[in-house]
Amino acid sequence: MTQYFLTIPHDTADEPTMESMQAMDPAELEAMMAAVERFNTALNEAGAFVTAGGLHPPSTAVTVDATGEKPKRTPGPFVDAPEYVGGFWIIEAGDEEAALTWAEQCSAALGSRIEVRALQENPEE
Repeated sequence: MTQYFLTIPHDTADEPTMESMQAMDPAELEAMMAAVERFNTALNEAGAFVTAGGLHPPSTAVTVDATGEKPKRTPGPFVDAPEYVGGFWIIEAGDEEAALTWAEQCSAALGSRIEVRALQENPEE
């Protein structure tokens, strides 16, 4: 089965975090968290769940470049962009259509857009 990377885009101006989510209406936050839990449960029950996680905002990033004589560490993301990946799932699906169906369920649970990309597979030997 192919693995797919489902990502949650966030607006860079907002930089939402778990702490900032506490400012949401408690009923809305509870409903969203319950919907995401149902989505995760469905993924697990289908054997499609690989891993998932939330990412801290780009302002916390450090870009490492060890391609020269001396490694460099630069505070910040490697590119300035109006949006960034705020969280992700890696799932297994039989084909792209199945992955897109999971992404539709994820989008509905979060109330957010979801980007879907297949992970590259190792070349056949």
